[in-house]
Amino acid sequence: MSAKKKIIVIGSGLGGISAAITLAQEGYEVSVYEKNDRIGGKLNVLTTQGYTFDMGPSILTLPHIFERLFTRSGKKMADYIPIRTLQPHWRNFFDDGTVVNLFMEKERMAAEAEKLEPGAARQVEAFMKYAETQYDLVEKGYFEAGLDTAREFMAFYSGSAFFQFDFWHTMHQGVAKRISNRYLRDIFDFFIKYVGSSAYDAPGFMNCLPVIQFRHDLWYVDGGLYGIARGLGRLMEELGVEVHLNAEVMAIRKKGDQVTGITLKDGSALNADIIVSNMEVIPAYETLLKEDAAFMRKLERFEPACSGLVLDLGLDCKYDQLAHHNFFFSSDQKKHFKSVFRDKVLPHNPTIYLVAASRTDPTVAPAGCECLKILPHIPYINDRRPYTREDYLRFKEHIIDRLESMGLKDLRRHVVFEHVWTPLDIRQQYYSNKGSIYGVVSDRIKNFAFKAPKHSTRYDNLFFTGGSVNPGGGMPMVVLCGQNVCKRIVEWDRN
Repeated sequence: MSAKKKIIVIGSGLGGISAAITLAQEGYEVSVYEKNDRIGGKLNVLTTQGYTFDMGPSILTLPHIFERLFTRSGKKMADYIPIRTLQPHWRNFFDDGTVVNLFMEKERMAAEAEKLEPGAARQVEAFMKYAETQYDLVEKGYFEAGLDTAREFMAFYSGSAFFQFDFWHTMHQGVAKRISNRYLRDIFDFFIKYVGSSAYDAPGFMNCLPVIQFRHDLWYVDGGLYGIARGLGRLMEELGVEVHLNAEVMAIRKKGDQVTGITLKDGSALNADIIVSNMEVIPAYETLLKEDAAFMRKLERFEPACSGLVLDLGLDCKYDQLAHHNFFFSSDQKKHFKSVFRDKVLPHNPTIYLVAASRTDPTVAPAGCECLKILPHIPYINDRRPYTREDYLRFKEHIIDRLESMGLKDLRRHVVFEHVWTPLDIRQQYYSNKGSIYGVVSDRIKNFAFKAPKHSTRYDNLFFTGGSVNPGGGMPMVVLCGQNVCKRIVEWDRN
């Protein structure tokens, strides 16, 4: 490997940042070009009138994956990003007034389950044993080895290990086979939220997701999760990574099976030996590389994951029933999943994620006040049947109605600040495919939960990172992806 090779990273989402850091640690000359005025991509922040909102990710899991970025340079993550655990992990609200907390400690979780139904704790224990088997399999190969294709998957999981995967059921079937209580079924089904997919369509081995939380805990960054971007930005600066903000890439230049550089919005042409795109795979091929329709059809199985309506509310009061993380469940979650992922319509009765970070961190809201981030999952942008901004704003009012009916009395009257992002805004801000939040959907039929490969199938020196490539969406996964992209590049460069 030549230590002088120049790598350009397009985009500074966490996948791009992780790739830039690990490549710089390998001795490459790395430059990052970001269209927006701050790094972080969907890890974004809004600060106004004394309120601080995490506009993107708001749950930190698997912090040891982030820690690797620092230890490789002989540094400690705690010196850059202060984190702490949260209890309960989530608080779950149901239409009939039932409330269920999730705890990492087995005894406390068992007590919560037994409140719902005698014997439910044993069912949760049996489910978690099954889930742990799936997690250990997925972590060893798909996560840590960075597997990209069915061929790599088959080669890595030889013999009996292959048949331990739950290929044969959907995620929901894997839950329902072991848990009979309807509240717990809905809760464990909704762990699929981490990847913006449907428990009725994702393969059974996606039941690995609860283990991420119950084994490795759930974490918060003091001051808000954008502190992760700030800490990683410091590390990039110390490593000599050049970060160019307000520098939108308009094209990737190419010659034969090689990419040769980029063209910026201001007309600047920059050369590179290797390019890493943190822009999602389909938009990058479509807009930056101008690939033909025949090639783009090959990527159709990498359908976008869902989008969301992001509603930030600054309140002049507190709702004491809330935890830091809360879910207000649909009375018919199967119908919710069907509406979003199959019919692709705005759900009438959605499950709603609500973050009240000021319950943990008083610095994110004025004294006696609350900042709420509210996120119902909704379909990605359907160009054949598009919703307008007015449609989304009417849906926002419906969401507030739902929350008021489920215990947040007079919510509207207490709003002193409001900010709304629709899928249209998400697409415009991040150039995500059809406004998707989580990259590529995990679907048992369409792609068997595989995302696009990290190494381009068309250009020898083009690589991808982020939620649209394996292992997929979510902060720890895209950070891991950036690390695995570096491994691929080093191996490719040596050969």
